[in-house]
Amino acid sequence: MIGLIAGLLAVGGAGGAYVMTRGGAPSSGTTDLASAGDLGIHDPALVAGGDGEPWFVYGTGDVRQGFGAPRILRSDDGGVTWAEAGTAWDQAGDPEWVRDEATGVAGVENYWAPELYRHDGTWYLYYSASTFGSNDSAIGLATGTTLDPADPDYGWEDHGVVVRSTPGETHYNAIDPGVVEDADGTPWLFFGSFWGGIQLVPLEWPSGKPVDGAEPVAVASRVGVPDNAIEAPFVVRRDGWYYLFVSWDKCCSGVDSTYRIMVGRSREVTGPYLDADGKDMMLGGGTEVASTSGRMIGPGGQTVSVVGEPGSPSSAYYLAFHFYDGDAGGAPTLAVRELEWDGEGWPSVAPG
Repeated sequence: MIGLIAGLLAVGGAGGAYVMTRGGAPSSGTTDLASAGDLGIHDPALVAGGDGEPWFVYGTGDVRQGFGAPRILRSDDGGVTWAEAGTAWDQAGDPEWVRDEATGVAGVENYWAPELYRHDGTWYLYYSASTFGSNDSAIGLATGTTLDPADPDYGWEDHGVVVRSTPGETHYNAIDPGVVEDADGTPWLFFGSFWGGIQLVPLEWPSGKPVDGAEPVAVASRVGVPDNAIEAPFVVRRDGWYYLFVSWDKCCSGVDSTYRIMVGRSREVTGPYLDADGKDMMLGGGTEVASTSGRMIGPGGQTVSVVGEPGSPSSAYYLAFHFYDGDAGGAPTLAVRELEWDGEGWPSVAPG
């Protein structure tokens, strides 16, 4: 997220620390998901477990923990109560290429907006390395066999850069990764923040990296909006559609945040993505899913986790995002809601 560092300072004071909150994500009205425990997180990547399985959230790191590695939350009661479970790695496991003067991103203190995707028994952990207000950024990749730090087989093997953006050379910002497989099993990476908007590039298995020679192509933008305030793309398949969720406006400013979650959809993973009124997301289209409501200020930084067969309308789709709690001084807080779908196939969440 482009506003991360400023937002952490605004919310938590000197040093970029933010407040760890206990309790209180708004209920969807049908379930009290993310309503108790340790809920302080930015940019949650949710993996909802099946019956009897733990749920995990990996989120933006804190420079004071694990050398800024993605933070981990765990739930053992179906996503209701959450507890700290550590970080993806510690200082000894920090990706060397990020700190290297030749290949790295100068000034990185923590890793932002991770993405988790499982393919053929392997977990792919994509993470963002960047600094506030700059598109001197990169998305990196690590792989492992389990998400659970308590598992004896836990550990991440880093595979370096996936996508790089450089000021003056690229029109996009290489952060906020989101991965989806199309109906044919081809993986695609969505990414982007401000600058040239949301980008799409094909990946290949098993490397999890872009197809040789492939170049990113824009699929969503905000025409005429200052700084092109769109980021945090995430795409999910359902009932023959690809749904592109994004965050609009300003993140990471506590109670002054104006983030909101928008969506469009397409029959093809490559777009065009249109909103409910038929407006192309490349031309500023988007249908609102969630915005400020009561104590829930600036919801965004979203992912969707599917329980059941991907693409099936009978599966459960859980939207995870952070918001700024107006009853707790604007502390960043986890929310998890089961998406509701109307008769036309458009998603929504009940207001908090």
